[in-house]
Amino acid sequence: MELKNIIFTIVFLSAFGFLAFSLNRVIGYLKLGQKENRFDNISSRIKNVLKIAFAQSKLLRDPVAGSVHFIIFWGFMLFISAVIEAIIQGFYSPFTFEFLGPFFSVITIVQDLFGVLVVLSVLFALYRRFIQKIKRLEVSKEGQLDAAFILLLIMFVVLSMFGQNISLVAKHNFELAAFEIRPISYPLAKLFYSDPSTAVFPFEIFWWIHILLVFGFMNYLPYSKHFHVITSIPNVFFSKFDEKKYALKPLNLEDENIEQFGASDVEHLTWKQMLDGYACTECGRCTSACPAANTGKPLSPRKIIVDIRRRVEEKAPLMAAGIEEKEGITDKTLVNDFITPEELWACTSCNACVYECPVSIEHLDSIIEMRRNLVLMESNFPQELNTVFKNLETNFSPWAFNHQDRAAWAEGMDIKTMSEDSNAEVLFWVGCAGSYDSRYQKVTKAFANIMKEAGVNFRILGTEEKCNGDTARRLGNEYLAQMMMQENVETLNGYNVKKIVTGCPHCFNSLKNEYPQFGGNFEVQHHSEMIEELIEKGKIQLKDEEVKSKTTFHDSCYLGRYNNIYDEPRNPLKQVKGLELVEMERNKDKGFCCGAGGGRMFMEETIGTRINVNRTEEALNTGADTIASACPFCMTMMSDGVKSFEKQDEVSVKDIAEIVWENIQK
Repeated sequence: MELKNIIFTIVFLSAFGFLAFSLNRVIGYLKLGQKENRFDNISSRIKNVLKIAFAQSKLLRDPVAGSVHFIIFWGFMLFISAVIEAIIQGFYSPFTFEFLGPFFSVITIVQDLFGVLVVLSVLFALYRRFIQKIKRLEVSKEGQLDAAFILLLIMFVVLSMFGQNISLVAKHNFELAAFEIRPISYPLAKLFYSDPSTAVFPFEIFWWIHILLVFGFMNYLPYSKHFHVITSIPNVFFSKFDEKKYALKPLNLEDENIEQFGASDVEHLTWKQMLDGYACTECGRCTSACPAANTGKPLSPRKIIVDIRRRVEEKAPLMAAGIEEKEGITDKTLVNDFITPEELWACTSCNACVYECPVSIEHLDSIIEMRRNLVLMESNFPQELNTVFKNLETNFSPWAFNHQDRAAWAEGMDIKTMSEDSNAEVLFWVGCAGSYDSRYQKVTKAFANIMKEAGVNFRILGTEEKCNGDTARRLGNEYLAQMMMQENVETLNGYNVKKIVTGCPHCFNSLKNEYPQFGGNFEVQHHSEMIEELIEKGKIQLKDEEVKSKTTFHDSCYLGRYNNIYDEPRNPLKQVKGLELVEMERNKDKGFCCGAGGGRMFMEETIGTRINVNRTEEALNTGADTIASACPFCMTMMSDGVKSFEKQDEVSVKDIAEIVWENIQK
């Protein structure tokens, strides 16, 4: 064995030994989190990894930045062959992949072509961050230095590979192997070298530079914000992926031995929520899409996740060592000392952060866990929520309406309740807004009339219906939420309900995705889905007269991002003759929240500009005379927004059910 091989063996063992130590340290920290099974449905998880991590589907939602990252990511993936070859050469100097035959051609071509692309992509990334200064990439000075260091390190890894390959070509007297194709390295070898003997020493220098940069890079990552290079693929693998991926995890409220509800510190979070912190790339996509952040509120989803990582790094070493008290660390908590209640209460639960995250971080789950702690453990919540919680407990609605008036909207409409006759095909879940809000009652009646016109055999629960629990749950009051959800499930199962339709996306999401947690398994439709279905089947016919309306549609977060329902509300509008449907700039899965979700409907908005005003301005800029919605909360927020611009005489806000009912052949 040559001296080079002996030295390399020592370097190799040291590098991978330290990497193992670093990774084991982080794994040890994650084990301190709460247990959670994320090892189910392995095949589906692998498909998710192929789609999001390897095909970079979320990153490519931003075509410019996504393409840059795609090239860098795949360049590095493909350069593994060069790294493996160099490592084996460290043990046995003459080794080469030439024996692979035609596949060696692929390896050499890819190294050259992707090498150039990666260098150009790194330079463009540096330009975007430090010259163009993209807002979402703005981080602390330490973060900027780390980003610059990592990008330059990537570039030097590639350049050292080129130096090694160029020298190797010259060293071999400018003669390529049988299947060796180097369109970039070969001409550069001719340019930099004239005598093969002068390339021997540079080859060794570049080989050592390349291998040391690679080993240094991999050992620096666990201590850098770019640790996501290692953690992002596992984080995607362990992410929620099915149709119920946005359903909140229920708390076990019946175990008398549980002393902590929600999360006040990192040890109350699950290991996956801790892993989210290590997977964060700090790319800012979450914060750039956040309605609260966009309107001057003290919330940055990126900061929430980074703060979780910072707190884990600070407290986990003490926990792992069994140290219970240390001044300046154990006398602090994640909530209050790192993340303020004001940040947590600013969240609208729109899920834009989760939807946009390229590594499948679940910001909202952590935010709700911390809200649960504030409500259930500290009784620390905005004052106006006292009234909301009291109303939910006594009136089974966020508003102070008499529960006995829940079905008053249906008087004179000949609509039966389940208690009167449970022989129905569909249960119409009206919801609190549909039952009590004078404006949204018109929507309730319009949809009920559509079903009657189409011959749908439906019933309502009337006074047996209670709030679905969404508001209480998103506000962190899991006790109150579960009480209503369990009571509703008992009522629905008592009538053997199989199919439910509702006009409220919040009710829809709860009934469809969260009620199964409590034994409520139903087929649930949103009213937009049923309306589209009734039109397609010819059960209702639209008028032939043209309406001359320019309409824009506002996507509900709980209908769109939560349940992937985008076209169903639009398709009935497209069937209305003469109605011109125009889209806002932010639409469908890039839509902007109305500001009412996550319980924000019942809280004052005193910081920054109002979210609904921001969204309404965008709707007005389309020149539409009608803003269509498919959610009672959205309707209220958009109507208030129109009033704030004093446009209520020029622009109307209507639910799609109203528009269809107005244009139906009766």
